[in-house]
Amino acid sequence: MATYETEIHTGGGGWQPDEPLTLSLANRAEVVPADGAPATGTSVTWSSDAGNGSVTFFDEGSSFQGSAQFPGEGPVGYRGTRTE
Repeated sequence: MATYETEIHTGGGGWQPDEPLTLSLANRAEVVPADGAPATGTSVTWSSDAGNGSVTFFDEGSSFQGSAQFPGEGPVGYRGTRTE
């Protein structure tokens, strides 16, 4: 499991704080270890009624970059930094 402080980037608004993101894949521990973060180059994509996104991890999982889209909104840049 890994938790990240996140930011979104809108067209004219620059980077703005967003809600923390916690990743946990119970049946795929090699993707997101229970006591660690995804390896560099790992990509995770999700889609649900609450929105969708796609991110790629860097620096041994200490950060990610990608995009997200939330209901009723256009796509935004999405990045995060792992917290302890």
